[in-house]
Amino acid sequence: MFTRPKGTRDFLPKEMKKRRIVEEKLRRVFESYNFKEILTPTFESFQLLSRKTGEEIRRQLFVFRDHGGREMGLRPEITSSVVRLYLNELKNYPKPIKLYYFANCFRYENPQAGRYREFWQMGCELIGSKYPIADGEVINLAMDGLDAVGVDYETHIGHLGVLKGIFQKFNLSEEEELNIRRLIDKEDYKGLRDYLESIESSQELREIVFTLLKFKGDREILGEVREVLRDYPLSLQALRNLEEILEFVKKEDVVINFGIARGLDYYTGMVFEIYGKKGGAKQVCGGGRYDNLIELFGGEPTPAVGFAYGFDRIMMNIPDFEVEEEVILVVPVKKDINLLKRSMEIADELRRRGKVVEVDLMYRKLNKALNYANTMGIRKVIIVGERELEQGMVLLRDMRTGEQIGVKLEELGEYV
Repeated sequence: MFTRPKGTRDFLPKEMKKRRIVEEKLRRVFESYNFKEILTPTFESFQLLSRKTGEEIRRQLFVFRDHGGREMGLRPEITSSVVRLYLNELKNYPKPIKLYYFANCFRYENPQAGRYREFWQMGCELIGSKYPIADGEVINLAMDGLDAVGVDYETHIGHLGVLKGIFQKFNLSEEEELNIRRLIDKEDYKGLRDYLESIESSQELREIVFTLLKFKGDREILGEVREVLRDYPLSLQALRNLEEILEFVKKEDVVINFGIARGLDYYTGMVFEIYGKKGGAKQVCGGGRYDNLIELFGGEPTPAVGFAYGFDRIMMNIPDFEVEEEVILVVPVKKDINLLKRSMEIADELRRRGKVVEVDLMYRKLNKALNYANTMGIRKVIIVGERELEQGMVLLRDMRTGEQIGVKLEELGEYV
């Protein structure tokens, strides 16, 4: 017997219905901000996917060669594809360009709670605005979406420029900066301390980094952080940018957190993560500003900011709900070609009116058809018999109450 590949899932009809309901609510929020939907290919050239991170990402991806010998990879996230699409199709459009997407992504990693080898992301990219109001808009959009689907969450906002200003003062290499950021992102503070010692960093660098990481709280901590950074002018400049962004974030109860480093290397400025308060995998959203990525991919310097929801993690964090469908079952009382064809015509007419209708396809006797309706939670059954049809009628049975009435065919749509 075949089994599904490791790290993937099958979604049964009930779960798919719930996912589509949540997806639609999120879509309405994106579109209320006038973001436009796009869709990019499931696979891209490996050269594109590794452009920023280099060869070390190979072991985290599904990589293959096509029949022409070209090296491809299944997308691990969407932003790189959006940047490629922008450069191919949209770079001459008026700014800002506001795009959103919903798509599956792939990473070769050990499956665990909320983490799969195939997973779904829903997110957006705002391309062309360098101003703090753009950062504020995407944070507000991210929170509005989670409000719309009932996630109880906490928003953490930081700024990579604060750390970058410290790194530049101590002349750290790009590789050293990235290694430090990755350790911070993993919250591996012992590994961070060991690494800082291994590169023979100064005591001052170690102290300022760990002092900064301790700051986590409401907006009032910014004054204390400013005092700690008084000898780091580039860090202070980034801190001012963060304060300007916060002016446009409509919720006051956000957490300022300088320990947010984001696992992807292309972020340059404001970064944020949103954590669900329900059990299991907690991070449901992450994003930030990436002003250098479009230039890195061969375009003109272009500011950009965006985020992505982990859709599977959102599903783990929403309150459970029941899916109720008003399904109608049409049952011919016997296996008769004319009754069967008439049943299909009745079903077609109701479907044109927007109803969800199933015709019994198993030639069940009436009692068994009614039992099937009960089992499937179908609430209304239309019984099609010769005698009733001769009078221009059918029988309509309410499965909740057991009530059964005769209804004229031309009035059927008013009763179901």
